[in-house]
Amino acid sequence: MPPETVAAVIDAARRAWGFRNSIEITLEANPTSVEAGRFRAFSDAGVNRVSMGIQALNDRDLRLLGRQHSAREALKAWDVATHYFDRASFDLIYARQHQTLEAWRAELSAALAMGPRHLSLYQLTIEDGTVFGARHRVGKLPGLPDDETCADMFDLTQEMCESTGLAAYETSNHAVPGEESLHNQIYWRYGDYVGIGPGAHGRVTLNGQRLATVSISAPSQWIEQRENNMATQEVRLTGEEQASEYLMMSLRLNEGLDLSRHGALRGRPLAQDKLIVLEELGLVVQADGRLITTKKGRPLLNAILRELL
Repeated sequence: MPPETVAAVIDAARRAWGFRNSIEITLEANPTSVEAGRFRAFSDAGVNRVSMGIQALNDRDLRLLGRQHSAREALKAWDVATHYFDRASFDLIYARQHQTLEAWRAELSAALAMGPRHLSLYQLTIEDGTVFGARHRVGKLPGLPDDETCADMFDLTQEMCESTGLAAYETSNHAVPGEESLHNQIYWRYGDYVGIGPGAHGRVTLNGQRLATVSISAPSQWIEQRENNMATQEVRLTGEEQASEYLMMSLRLNEGLDLSRHGALRGRPLAQDKLIVLEELGLVVQADGRLITTKKGRPLLNAILRELL
């Protein structure tokens, strides 16, 4: 997206809703030399936070991940980003092909030495319907770490980040206090957000009714259908659906789930017998009206969710 388009989008949003002085405007950027060359113009357009998809700090793994940038480009782009933006973050993926625990320790050490105040660290997962899923089915993703190694990598990630002052405030996101991503917290706290553009999803409350919105993915079709207001579909969410979504999102956060809010959405509280079992296993705690996953429970979040849903 050229900087002038970024400026036009921001200006349209300002006209539609107005901005607080504390607004966070994040641009997700690829760490290429072309993108880095636009950073000053993005800042002039109104962007005040940049999130970079670095993904790996070595060229071999970047190629395996299908990325178009080199590790050297990524480091240069990070230097440029931190020059123009007071708030900057980047992503890395671990549990990659042929990656060992010690290799991840060295890479994460290098990442932390770059001085980020926010890091997103995701474990590589293989999902159906993706390129990686198709490769995995036919045996073209050799060398993926086993589950035990992945668990060790997760634990190491938490320890190293916490010791450097970037505590996890969400399962995969770490920040210096005060540098947490505002827009991401909206999703995890199950607030309202408007999805605009091809493929965008949103959750909005209108006249007391919670709506899920989803837009057509293909840009050309989205533009065509936007003219007759058919580019975005709206679906009314039941209380049970809202409660399930809130549960899935909020338990990713350190602060956990507000039990009274969840009960109000669902129309009934969570089953205490299930909560007691999870507490006895040391996977969750109940404190001050909230349900929170423990350090032991966080890597097993999917299993906890299956039990509670």
